[in-house]
Amino acid sequence: MTAADWNWTFDRQIASKPDVCPEVVGQLLAALEKFDWCEDDRFAIRMAIEEALINAIKHGNESNPDKPVHVVMRFSDTRFYARITDQGVGFDPDCVCDPTADENVDKPCGRGVMLMRNFVDSVSYNSAGNEVEMTKQRTPDDSDS
Repeated sequence: MTAADWNWTFDRQIASKPDVCPEVVGQLLAALEKFDWCEDDRFAIRMAIEEALINAIKHGNESNPDKPVHVVMRFSDTRFYARITDQGVGFDPDCVCDPTADENVDKPCGRGVMLMRNFVDSVSYNSAGNEVEMTKQRTPDDSDS
């Protein structure tokens, strides 16, 4: 897709401070609502983005405000895309424990990755594990059928 195909784009470096997240997510949700994305899609995207941002800030950059997180989000009439990059050493997403397994229920790890995978259509990481890309197709409007 070219830049002209996107209805909205957000491309910024943010400080690794959790209190920055609500402002970023709020801008995204306002734009999705303006372009009539349904409530279920907005909720799913919100959950995935919040988890990705918190993971980048807390785990990737270890909450160091001097290490920025690069956030790219955009959407067209039919598709949402996000790329979140931290300055950390990364991780292997295939080695994250399954938070639904009995032995891991009380462990705090793996929930964010699981939520992201459940709320959007695709989640992929770069080879270093410090950048995540996510996409979600817009749910067709019932009036379009």
